Amino acid sequence: MQPIAPDLSPALNDREFEFHPRDFARVRALIYERAGISLHEGKQAMVYSRLSRRLRETGHQSFESYLRWLESHTGSEWQEFVNCLTTNLTSFFREEHHFHALAEWLKARGSTPTRIWCCAASTGEEPYSLAITVAESLGLHAPVKILCSDIDTNVLTTASRAVYTADARGLSPQRLRNFFLRGKGANEGSIRVKPELARMVEFRPFNLMQTSWQLGEPFDIVFCRNVMIYFDGPTQRKVLERIHGVMKPKGLLFVGHSENFTDSRDLFHLRGKTVYDRV
Repeated sequence: MQPIAPDLSPALNDREFEFHPRDFARVRALIYERAGISLHEGKQAMVYSRLSRRLRETGHQSFESYLRWLESHTGSEWQEFVNCLTTNLTSFFREEHHFHALAEWLKARGSTPTRIWCCAASTGEEPYSLAITVAESLGLHAPVKILCSDIDTNVLTTASRAVYTADARGLSPQRLRNFFLRGKGANEGSIRVKPELARMVEFRPFNLMQTSWQLGEPFDIVFCRNVMIYFDGPTQRKVLERIHGVMKPKGLLFVGHSENFTDSRDLFHLRGKTVYDRV
């Protein structure tokens, strides 16, 4: 998937739904259990705003009622709960130095088959940035497969559509020409990833907290950027151990600019700016 005292002001009485500190504590426990996300006290307003939509949709009049129902629920509402509380901030070629490093690595590797995993695909900008980097380095028919996953099924739907606004951040005019189709008529102002590029990418829902990681052959490259910042220390370590287990030795792990895993030197060795070698 950014401390303020608990909001106990009279403004609570003006809210549409009852939302007490005990409700927030339950939300924190449930999202930690389900997704590993650690919410601090300053997230109360965010939780209220996002989950209020689910109360309206499900017909509940208070968070207590909704949460009691959720905890006894076995259907799709759990996915909606998780979707509401995940954060998706992304753009094309975000932290651009990573893509330069990937391009150099791919060119040195040449025609060797390669598997890449993007752990937090969000709405698709990062996966398609990876695919563009592959195409520019080795061509559209390079033997590279990119698996892209996210816990949020809503953003994966957007990613699979591969449609964005024409002024999307991070795309140069040349890349727009080479890798996107411009919408016409009712679709003017939109762009779509060209099919030959989109074929390089596979999307699937995946929860990093699940114990069974059936992801196929080991990966040469893993992009897990700005995900660990939402986990506490023990959860970070657990996820790093599992990522280590699905990578090839000497594979590369790319992480976010504010993430540092030097305490896990037995798993990953710092190679460059927020890039690690798998030990």
